[in-house]
Amino acid sequence: MGEKAGYTISNLYQGGYSSFKPSYASSSYDPKISAGSIGLTTDPRTMNLLADVSQKLSSGVKYVDVTAVSPDYFDNISKQQTKEVRRLAKLTGVDVDVHGPVINPAGFTQNGWSESERELTEKKIVNTLMRSHELNPDGNIHVNFHSSEGLPGSQPFAPSKRKEGEEYKTIIAVNRETGRLIPLESDVQYTPGGEKVEARTLTPEKRMESLNHTEWENSLFQVEVSRENAERIMQDVHPLIVARNIALKTGQLNPEEISRDEAAQIKKVDSAMEFIKQARLSADSLFSKAYKVAEADKDNEKIELLRKISKRYGEVTGLDKIEDKKNVEKYLNPKVHADALFELMQNLERIPPKTYVPVEEFAIEKGAKTYGNAAFTAYKKFKDTAPTLVIENPPAGQALATGGEIKKIVEESRKQFVSNAVKEGMSQKQAQKEAEKLIGATWDVGHANMLRKFGYSQEETIEEAAKVKSVLKHIHLSDNFGMEHTELPMGMGNVPFKEIMAKLGEKGYEAKKLIEAGQWWAQMKSPPFQETLEGIGSPVYSMKMAPHWDQAPGLYQGYSDGLTGAWLPQINYETFGTGFSRLPSDLGGARPGAQGSRMSGRGME
Repeated sequence: MGEKAGYTISNLYQGGYSSFKPSYASSSYDPKISAGSIGLTTDPRTMNLLADVSQKLSSGVKYVDVTAVSPDYFDNISKQQTKEVRRLAKLTGVDVDVHGPVINPAGFTQNGWSESERELTEKKIVNTLMRSHELNPDGNIHVNFHSSEGLPGSQPFAPSKRKEGEEYKTIIAVNRETGRLIPLESDVQYTPGGEKVEARTLTPEKRMESLNHTEWENSLFQVEVSRENAERIMQDVHPLIVARNIALKTGQLNPEEISRDEAAQIKKVDSAMEFIKQARLSADSLFSKAYKVAEADKDNEKIELLRKISKRYGEVTGLDKIEDKKNVEKYLNPKVHADALFELMQNLERIPPKTYVPVEEFAIEKGAKTYGNAAFTAYKKFKDTAPTLVIENPPAGQALATGGEIKKIVEESRKQFVSNAVKEGMSQKQAQKEAEKLIGATWDVGHANMLRKFGYSQEETIEEAAKVKSVLKHIHLSDNFGMEHTELPMGMGNVPFKEIMAKLGEKGYEAKKLIEAGQWWAQMKSPPFQETLEGIGSPVYSMKMAPHWDQAPGLYQGYSDGLTGAWLPQINYETFGTGFSRLPSDLGGARPGAQGSRMSGRGME
């Protein structure tokens, strides 16, 4: 009968036939991950944090993440709520973490980048760390922030498709002075020079290099225009007039001794000096730009070269020792300045600064400054119980979304922490130890899976996870199909979680794992905890042995087994004339005088 109906006993009760062997293995299957290492998020839309945390704890989780992704959300949670959540966590023996506001740590806004915006963001992050400490004042509560937010990222080629010198399909370049963003894609350029028009392909890298050279040469040209104007004026001025003007300016000559013709010539000298002043202002600005970029890039060779150029310029113009009489004469001579500026511009032309860089490079530099400073500020206040700042990869497509970039910003943030600590008197070794303890990475497996839409293979997304292994402290669990930023429970998309965990090794198993399934909450109106346990195949018991949660559909009808209701309900028997009413009471039939059968759902009488 069962075969004719299209089902078998094993389909009805899989657990009974495979209690020591998992019934299936999805792309997320990893039976070594226990339920105790997995947590749930609070609803980022509610101010009633205490009630929300209580609801999450009723699911059986061992830790809860206070999700304050909206910048103003955390400020809408009262001190009283924070205090009660801390008490509840202590009473129930669970851990509480915080997902900080999703803001751009580098200081980018819709209007570009600014240092004042970066400083404001740093204050917001410090405030979040301070308030998070209230939730767990005795331990190093994890506080999660994104590496970037709302910042478009350059689009790299998948590693298997890269050619030498061509890493990016599109580069989002940023002007390090103005913060202005410029997208650069490959372009074909046609050049004249013969009957056959030559065509050459400019990669984004070549276009950015050309942009740097062109902008630098244009800036130098502006200096040269003013310098040439001064030089042209001085061609008609006799050297004696220059000497007379210097004597006049230094008080060695009485103005009444100047003839009318000499006064006319001196005006020319003064006009030349005005052009020299304009040229010098521009030259000073260009030198400053080159020096700042060299310092930011820690290019010691270029810094040393710029210092030599500065020394030479000072010697020629008399700026190095302006108090000496001979140097004053140099300083007041437009011809001397014109020659010195010509030499200066030639030297600067050979070392154009990288004014435009990929936005990732710039965002790491500025974001690391923000995170390193914020973590150290919290450390100074709380010492051994300071919060741990963890930096998460955003959805692929935004800046700093790859494993290598996350590792880099963590390492640079630690360097900033160490630099601050050493300045405060801490030893280098101790500072590095504290930095490694208090700054780490969160790897969001769903966000990383979205690299697939940019041509990454499954294997290549897995390798990105391997890059963060050494700095990992936290894992976010969400599934998708690699195209959109959806957040399904694990096992419902194509995230290769088990392979990712194999790459992360013990670091991955030791890390806390947080379920982020916002769409599930919104649509299903229920916690995704059970579905995640089934998708991962977590062991039911803490001994990490069979049975596993993926076998549970054999015992009940859950989401993962594809069934929407109980098998063979009472109405089935009533419809087809095979109810329990005629069965002996020992086999489930109705007892004489009782209402219903033993299987009717009513209590026996």
